[in-house]
Amino acid sequence: MNRERRVAAIKTGLFATALAPFTALVVAGFTDELGANPVETITHTTGEWTLRLLLATLAITPLRHVTGWVWLTRLRRMTGLFAFFYLMLHFTTYAVLDASLDLAYVVEDVADRLYITAGFAAFVMLVPLAATSTNAMVRRLGPLRWRRLHRLVYAAGICGVLHYLWLVKADLREPLVYAGILAILFAARLPAVVKWMQARRSKGAGRRAAPSAS
Repeated sequence: MNRERRVAAIKTGLFATALAPFTALVVAGFTDELGANPVETITHTTGEWTLRLLLATLAITPLRHVTGWVWLTRLRRMTGLFAFFYLMLHFTTYAVLDASLDLAYVVEDVADRLYITAGFAAFVMLVPLAATSTNAMVRRLGPLRWRRLHRLVYAAGICGVLHYLWLVKADLREPLVYAGILAILFAARLPAVVKWMQARRSKGAGRRAAPSAS
């Protein structure tokens, strides 16, 4: 299998994997298996998958530095758009089923409750990133402005983790895991860490090449 076919197969697998939680929710809805509080189930599931896919998007560049697999960057757009897809489901569930499309209630909630403020901030920041994710928008904005705009994903990741941390009242273990992963992904972007990862990769490649050269 050549590289293009391999990447296409990986992208197909990624698409199916990322869509699976939504499919499971739809099936559970039709079979009345969303539990005693369906709205809470939908809200929790879509929120968790938003954060997981957002962190997966942020993990692609460090993974590329570690592995040298440039093709990983071709998965970033799909992963990020799926994160936004679940965020839209998460926000829509809140706005329609919790807030009953009451704009005044939403505004008051955003102003009064910190975890809602953080979640809404993440939503606002990710909207322009999803809207400018196409190649045409990259050309229209120019690569430099496009990259600057898409740095908002880091702030959105922080807001997403804070949203979860401030939402949970008792057991903080799971949101702290996400916070730890985000901290590692930020640390992996430091120039000194990137240089170290690339050096380790080069050294490993040299060791693998040495036996064949001899």
